[in-house]
Amino acid sequence: MIYFDNSATTKVAPEVLDTYKTVSEKIWGNPSSLHALGETADNLLEQSRKQIAELLGCKSHEIFFTSGGTEGDNWVIKGTAFAKQEFGKHIITSAIEHPAVLNSMKQLEKLGFEVTYLPVDESGRVNAEDVKASLRSDTILVSVMAINNEVGSIQPLAEIAEVLQGHPNIHFHVDAVQGIGKGIGGLLSNDRIDFLTFSGHKFHAPRGIGFMYKKTGRMIEPLMAGGGQEKNQRSGTENLPAVAGMAKALRLLLTNESDNVAKERKIKQKIYDHVVAESNVTVFSKVDQTSSPHILCFTIDGVRGETIVHAFEEQGIYISTTSACSSKKGVISGTLNAMHVPEKIATSAVRVSLDENNTLEQADEFNRVFDQIYARFSKIFAK
Repeated sequence: MIYFDNSATTKVAPEVLDTYKTVSEKIWGNPSSLHALGETADNLLEQSRKQIAELLGCKSHEIFFTSGGTEGDNWVIKGTAFAKQEFGKHIITSAIEHPAVLNSMKQLEKLGFEVTYLPVDESGRVNAEDVKASLRSDTILVSVMAINNEVGSIQPLAEIAEVLQGHPNIHFHVDAVQGIGKGIGGLLSNDRIDFLTFSGHKFHAPRGIGFMYKKTGRMIEPLMAGGGQEKNQRSGTENLPAVAGMAKALRLLLTNESDNVAKERKIKQKIYDHVVAESNVTVFSKVDQTSSPHILCFTIDGVRGETIVHAFEEQGIYISTTSACSSKKGVISGTLNAMHVPEKIATSAVRVSLDENNTLEQADEFNRVFDQIYARFSKIFAK
């Protein structure tokens, strides 16, 4: 089996599973309890928080645990809107954000907020000048993802941050779910970024756990009301085994980040060079520094994406039709639509997404199977 669907979810690392199991068996107390078991659990919770903060180069009190990227995006966007609505109701985002962002925006529009959806170029990138032109006196939030989950475009976060330097009261949120461990740490550590959201299952941690970075001094309203956990910001008993596992997963991910990124880029390049040579293939992802090392989106023109996915699956290779969140809904990629890709081509789009466990040998096998599939559908091209 070759698994090339890592942007959808990753396999939990064995070391992480060991941590999860050990904590579940030996440190099962509630971190909010006053007795010794609770204190032990709370100590581990804070140790995990400190480890994540140190890995990201921030302060422990700036890390908040969530259930994943969807909750994190919802929390930042709605929490900002509710906290700052007396100062304005205008929000700026891009047309290619994850549904967790775009659908949160749609909900806020129903509540009287106004949202500007920035266009992207043919590579799927926002223009920082468009951000600047969209700013208003009542703008309270700019939310732009780090790496697009469908085509892999890296957004110009540094340029957007520069635009926002003169507007310190506007929150700047970055959905970094696809960006962690992908060689763009310098972008994510920009001091002008106020909020970052992450999802553990994208980097070999269990599902249902994530975290948010909230810059000191930035205020948002909590979405989860209850017992006052996470400094009264996110109530609910913390999922300690998953938190500890996620902290370990993040440490493992970042230990050899530069080597892993270089490896992923070589694999991506090998597949890219092979498929782009065919006349009836359209490739949407770049292989330069404006694109992620791990995502490659392409089509076999005239063949529906789900047909291509299943053809590869028959040979033991697992890919997806662009975003996993949309793959079973049969909807056209929102990113490709925003890139003005014709519907006839967009419906053929598939996504290969890599991680550090993939190999060049797997790329060779993918290319061999691709040739078989391409030949099978060649009669379509003759029509």
